[in-house]
Amino acid sequence: MKERLTRIGRSIRPPDRYQVVQSLKAAGAAVVAWAVTGWWLEAPMALMAPWAAVALVQGTVYRSLRSAVQLFLMITAGTLMAAGAALLTGNTMTALLIALPPAVLLGNWARAGGQGLYAPTTALFVLAYGSYSLPAVGHRLLETVVGAAVGIAVNALVLPPVHSQHVNKLAYALPRDCARLLGELSEGIREGYDEERAERWYRSAGDMLGALAELRTARGWASESFRLNPGHRLRRRTPAPSDAWDVLWARVGDRLLTLTLTLWEAASERRRLPRPPTGALAGLSELLSAAAEVCSVEQEVMEHGPDEERRGRRDAHLAAAHRAFTGAKEYLRGSDSDADASLGSLLAGCRALLDDLTPEQEEGGRRTAAG
Repeated sequence: MKERLTRIGRSIRPPDRYQVVQSLKAAGAAVVAWAVTGWWLEAPMALMAPWAAVALVQGTVYRSLRSAVQLFLMITAGTLMAAGAALLTGNTMTALLIALPPAVLLGNWARAGGQGLYAPTTALFVLAYGSYSLPAVGHRLLETVVGAAVGIAVNALVLPPVHSQHVNKLAYALPRDCARLLGELSEGIREGYDEERAERWYRSAGDMLGALAELRTARGWASESFRLNPGHRLRRRTPAPSDAWDVLWARVGDRLLTLTLTLWEAASERRRLPRPPTGALAGLSELLSAAAEVCSVEQEVMEHGPDEERRGRRDAHLAAAHRAFTGAKEYLRGSDSDADASLGSLLAGCRALLDDLTPEQEEGGRRTAAG
């Protein structure tokens, strides 16, 4: 129960700067749109303008422009359906029965995107207000155009959203989370672990793959946020790691998922897979601890840039990990085939992990020398 409450508490986070800024921009756009249509133009249904303005303060300027077209088409369709049905029947209830089914169907159309809801809701507003004459329909559309223009202008000219910093935040978290998990694995193997602890490791490794999917989504947002953005040159843009960074840590995440699954199965009473010998586990603990240090250095390199001191520390930790690997491999010569199977699986995963953490030039040179 305590763990569940802790997990819920971590999931409840205060809004970040981006959310606060976008919320204030949406509120400001609504006020401006209301002032233009309600006070200046004296529109009879000024609600449409602030409604459209709030909807179009989107996560990117490009998305605001694209959504504006969809929103205008949906509101126009809902308005015309409601007005036509009301003029045809002269009865609000009958008009609802006629106009709402096609409006809802249009709103559920996949190409309408998130703006599809505006078709049936606009039809409801028009019929509820009872304003469906030709001049009233013209006012609805004018108010929508004004609100859309205000929403797009506010989003594009007032701190236009740029998402590159979120990409960096997620990218830098990958080696940090890998280092943390590798450290936990090293400590648990050294001290002894049970099935429940091994299952937590496996779930943590799975969460890392989820973080990679979130990073790919963030890259898409970052790329889109610079499209048609008039203020992107005025905003500070922190260079993001290349896509190769994602590929590297996706492979590392796969290795960790395999390692934690093997450790979980070795600790499970249902599988009856014997654990590797104590000496081999000690070597694996040293290997994983050194690998954790390599990941920590990689995080420093990404945040602060490479230098000789960091390269030296990384190479020293990689060398220690390879020595531990060689020592643990000696225990494969035992007579217990099942224990050899679990140890062999762990060693294969660790070897692949070390290969992934070794820079390409050094890895190529090491293999050539070994050949």
